[in-house]
Amino acid sequence: MTAVNALGESESIAGRVHSIESCGTLDGPGIRFILFLQGCLMRCKYCHNRDSWDESAGYEMTVEEVMESLRYYKPYFKSGGGLTVSGGEPLLQTPFVTELFKACHQEGINTCLDTNGFMREHNGAIDALLAETDLVLIDVKHLDNQQHIELTKVSNRYTLNFIEQLERLSVPFWLRHVVVPGYTDSQNSANLLGEYAAKFSQLKRVELLPYHQHGAFKWQQYGEIYPLQGVDPLPRQALEPIAKTLTSYNLPVVY
Repeated sequence: MTAVNALGESESIAGRVHSIESCGTLDGPGIRFILFLQGCLMRCKYCHNRDSWDESAGYEMTVEEVMESLRYYKPYFKSGGGLTVSGGEPLLQTPFVTELFKACHQEGINTCLDTNGFMREHNGAIDALLAETDLVLIDVKHLDNQQHIELTKVSNRYTLNFIEQLERLSVPFWLRHVVVPGYTDSQNSANLLGEYAAKFSQLKRVELLPYHQHGAFKWQQYGEIYPLQGVDPLPRQALEPIAKTLTSYNLPVVY
């Protein structure tokens, strides 16, 4: 939970924060304190946190500062809630998240990592983080690598390697999948996902999320054209055929 500076003094490790949601209900079980961190290496066309990409933006918070805010909400976690660290991409700040999760476990607070599994390199530091992680929410954009690159500018091999790591370390995870018109709304896409996901024993839930345009205005604030301009938001009922396909693979699907 602490680091040592050049003077030999202990100091709490800090992370760069994008924003905080104090009582979220959509990012993990129960009521959750959600810490959104700065920095992301994917460039998703439908990103609703365009302002989270810059690793130098946001503001700094130490582990202890986060814990001070978090302790106020501990009574709300009795329903199975806790802390979720999201982004941006929290794996870009692995040392900070690891120390934060250690501090949570010392106080009996459940920890959840919301990630796309993409970082600069996979190393032992990730194993140390996952040892302190109770649940992972892993965002799978597309099982077809070329389509994944079209959507995010990067290969999906990083995400898939991370999922294999979760399985190897017996870390429970939920797979999250945004259904985007023209990209992931076909039966072929659903079958690819179903065949892949069915082999993992640590997979506890598949969450289907409908594409929306809630963050389009943030692209405009950067003077950029929203990449999926003209693609209409997807109504929830449009997820039904995708959910039916995934259920045929004996997957626990929610949407």
